[in-house]
Amino acid sequence: MQQRILKFDGAAIVSAASVVGKYEYEGPLGDCFDLHDATEKFGMKTWEKAESEMQRLAFNTALAKVSANERRVDALFAGDLLNQCVGSAYGLLDFDIPYFGLYGACSTAAEGLLLAAATVSAGYFETVGAVTSSHYCSAERQYRTPLEYGSQRSPTAQWTVTGAGAFLVRNEGKVRITEALPGIVVEKGINDASNMGAAMAPAAADTILRYFQLSGKSPEEFDLIVTGDLGWEGGDILCDLLLAEGLDIASRYNDCGMMIYNREGQDMHAGGSGCGCSAVVLSSHLCPRIERGDLRHILFLGTGAMMSPSSIQQGEAIPGVAHLLHICNEKYAGEGEKWIL
Repeated sequence: MQQRILKFDGAAIVSAASVVGKYEYEGPLGDCFDLHDATEKFGMKTWEKAESEMQRLAFNTALAKVSANERRVDALFAGDLLNQCVGSAYGLLDFDIPYFGLYGACSTAAEGLLLAAATVSAGYFETVGAVTSSHYCSAERQYRTPLEYGSQRSPTAQWTVTGAGAFLVRNEGKVRITEALPGIVVEKGINDASNMGAAMAPAAADTILRYFQLSGKSPEEFDLIVTGDLGWEGGDILCDLLLAEGLDIASRYNDCGMMIYNREGQDMHAGGSGCGCSAVVLSSHLCPRIERGDLRHILFLGTGAMMSPSSIQQGEAIPGVAHLLHICNEKYAGEGEKWIL
């Protein structure tokens, strides 16, 4: 199979917005988020409708930040964790925009941005939206047990982030997407739905190794290599897997699931997860830092556990996937440039 890194001459995140729940707002990044609701219902009667409302709010906020309206958006790439991505379908129902539904699990933010960058860079669309979300209560009801059951969580379990992130991608802007490497599905026999970090880490390792082999670059050329989201359990496994292959990223590595909660002050076990986790950390925390120039070059990997309620109930192993984006400040986006940071 011929593999290559996708290179984009013109693709940039021109607006990003985030909407979160109570625990995310109380975490270390709380001041970064655009909107939050301590009830986590967002005025809706069900958790599922609340998740859809988060997407609507996030996308509207992204539009408002650049004084745009839906008529300027050519397409939407959106997805979530609910069956058949109904959170996105209902949340974006009122927008008169061509819609592409995605299921990448926790990698959906990266997948949507990859497709947005590809279609904008190729000239098919001028402005594309990428939207995703997750909600702790709706995810627990679908994948594990309803909250009313009161089941005890495993130490390796991650807390599904209640949050939605929305991005607008155009040809020019300060936060450039210059490269992408699509992920390959990897499955290493992990069938514990309470240890998704272990299930996704091999896919992240595969994508990172392929990127550095194909690009000829090294980890030292990036300010940050961030996954979304392996949590503390999966993050340790990823670093160990890469070190065994002779690649040390520990000094420049972080994970959205580690960043969003306070490990000591909030009992989230192995950290955050869910489509909304990497989406809100990227949109609210990382993109502004890149725009200011605090971060010049980052590798952003969306990591997804590609399971379903049926596959879990049948005891199937959990496949993982990791899509990689190279995101940088426009000042440092020179093609073929070598940058040692």
